[in-house]
Amino acid sequence: MLFKDQLEFVSQHIKKNKLRVFMTVLAATMGCAFLIVLASIGFGVQDMMRSEILEDQAITEVEVYGNEGVIDYEEIKNIDSVGAVVQRASIDVETVFKLEDRTIFGNSKLTNFKEETNSNLSLSEGRMPKDGNEIIVGYHFAENLWTEQERTTWEDGAAEDGEIPKGYEESIIGKEVTLAMKPYGQEDTFPEQWTFTIVGVTKQPAKDWIVDKIVLMDESWTETLMASYTANVAEVPEEVLYTETKVFTASLEDVKAATDELKEMGYSVYSVSEQLEQLDVFFMAFKIGLIFVGTIAVLISSIGIFNTMTMAVTERTREIGVMKAIGASPKLIRRLFLMESAWIGIIGTVLAVIISYVVSYLANLVLPIVVGMALEEESIAGMNLTFSLIPWQLVAIASCISIGVAMISGWRPAKKATKIDVIQALRQEL
Repeated sequence: MLFKDQLEFVSQHIKKNKLRVFMTVLAATMGCAFLIVLASIGFGVQDMMRSEILEDQAITEVEVYGNEGVIDYEEIKNIDSVGAVVQRASIDVETVFKLEDRTIFGNSKLTNFKEETNSNLSLSEGRMPKDGNEIIVGYHFAENLWTEQERTTWEDGAAEDGEIPKGYEESIIGKEVTLAMKPYGQEDTFPEQWTFTIVGVTKQPAKDWIVDKIVLMDESWTETLMASYTANVAEVPEEVLYTETKVFTASLEDVKAATDELKEMGYSVYSVSEQLEQLDVFFMAFKIGLIFVGTIAVLISSIGIFNTMTMAVTERTREIGVMKAIGASPKLIRRLFLMESAWIGIIGTVLAVIISYVVSYLANLVLPIVVGMALEEESIAGMNLTFSLIPWQLVAIASCISIGVAMISGWRPAKKATKIDVIQALRQEL
């Protein structure tokens, strides 16, 4: 019997019982669709959290902490996967920057601008400094430059409707600011003051709630500022200069290699790759759990396929007997019934995949609006949140499970069909 004839045979019998087959396909579709949609929640939430992490910080950045604060700069720089090593130092003192009649209490860091350039420090405007008197300021530096009256009004809570002062509204590039220092908690600044020119502004932080007021100065000023500090403080503490070290690699793939090598050197490290690894392990277990629960729905639908195929064998007893009488082998008979159960599984899977993508799209479209209305947060409704994501891997897994279960459900009835006695089958009344 040719394969084409086998397909025609299966098709004819399916058409004879359209309603029963339709209900069986519907059950298979619902089971498979439930599996895909349920598991897509795990993929969607994982994708949303990964995107959140990658937007929140530099993906090629590795924070390094030495034992007792000791870090060998040159040793780290010799690692193949490391592109730049940025060390930012800060003095334990409050820095005050003044522009015209406006002041700001900035977060000053002493750094090597050559390494900052190699780390691809992002600027929203301006350029990197070329000499020691040029500095880079944070994205929110200008808007936090307040007059004394604005600061007093804001601190006293007398601002109209709690409106935050707008700060310096002109372009800050090329402006000269004066730096003064004072110990925390004191009013008077040290007598020494220095003038710097702002040549660059850092990129806007990914998170709206982050206020970036940092000031990056050339590390050549370390000795001068430390001398001023020691000259004006009666009791100089043992630790005055605090240093943070960050390693930057060329790509996210190099972060893992750099992290492992730094650990072997005895350093404590933190990188986005470690956070992503922990996240992936958690969601791997979560997705497997969701797929397991969804598979139960597919197994329930297999009961319908089993009943349909069992009835098909019972109804076609005489037909099977005739086929055996004219020479049909048990292998051929078994294949015909397995093809029928596989057809039910394939059609159900195809329909389930289409329905799942529609449900996933609607969920991502409607759920942010619903959550926003429930929490009374209009901003959430406008955010691009991913609650459901269906990758091809999920479709492949669900399809294998659904079609596999359908064929397993048809195996027993198909095997039963091969054992039908020819004589008894031919004696059966039409």
